Amino acid sequence: YKSLTDDSIRLFRPDKNMERLSNSMARLQMPGFDFNREELIQCIAQLVQLDEKWIPEGEGYSLYLRPTVIATHKFLGLAAPDSLLLYVITSPVGPYYKSGFNPIRLTADTNYVRAWPGGTGNSKVGGNYAPTMKPAADAAKNGYSQILWLFGEADEVTEVGAMNVFFFLINKETKRPELVTAPLTRGDILPGVTRASVLELCRSWGEFDVSERFPTMPEIQEAAADNRLLEVFGAGTAAVVTPVSCIQYKGKDIDIPAVGPLTQRIWDEITGIQYGKKQGPPGWSVKVEPSL
Repeated sequence: YKSLTDDSIRLFRPDKNMERLSNSMARLQMPGFDFNREELIQCIAQLVQLDEKWIPEGEGYSLYLRPTVIATHKFLGLAAPDSLLLYVITSPVGPYYKSGFNPIRLTADTNYVRAWPGGTGNSKVGGNYAPTMKPAADAAKNGYSQILWLFGEADEVTEVGAMNVFFFLINKETKRPELVTAPLTRGDILPGVTRASVLELCRSWGEFDVSERFPTMPEIQEAAADNRLLEVFGAGTAAVVTPVSCIQYKGKDIDIPAVGPLTQRIWDEITGIQYGKKQGPPGWSVKVEPSL
């Protein structure tokens, strides 16, 4: 990110990204998954300085970084590789959705499954994303921006598109406001860096309950009918947070209030830290110092 206050270059939570890269490599039985994370961060910092002129300015714009690892094994075969290539792709990016911060419409009506317990849903691998292209295209044809992925007979909510998803509602039992997102315990949810940031921020405020549990679509449907569903948003690296205005479920649209104060507050807080306008927790906004 290019700071809006002093033109410095900043990386957002690089340690968390290195942790996920290492865990994803380990899941694929790639040697070298225990690489020196700090050394790779320093390499990325030098790369970003080299590509500084490619960093776009303005809120919502950044230089997207994608550390990538591929096998360079000399033989074809189904076996763990003995050699790898690690490289980093850089690309200038703008706002993730053309509609900007406007709410998006989701559909949960799909016969496809994004991930399952014991699979690779909690790893950053290409195999998680390629199978989602067709259902996403089908959703777009019907006027919906993304798929709200469900799992199991109870229609547990897992993720939205390629993002984690959050529900802000009044809990039926406690009568208290609660922010809910799916937990990482089952292995089918990606441990998003933005997800972790949202959870840590909201818990630090101490203003409402923050839960990691699997909400179900019947629960969401009932909360909406009782006017207890306050806000819904997706969270991911590129979009930061994206408000949701509608979820199609079993052929019917569940209408959700427009951009709510919590979604807006989270957006302001995280982007403020990313662009150097606000002081975040240690390690969140890492300033890239000029190399000697």
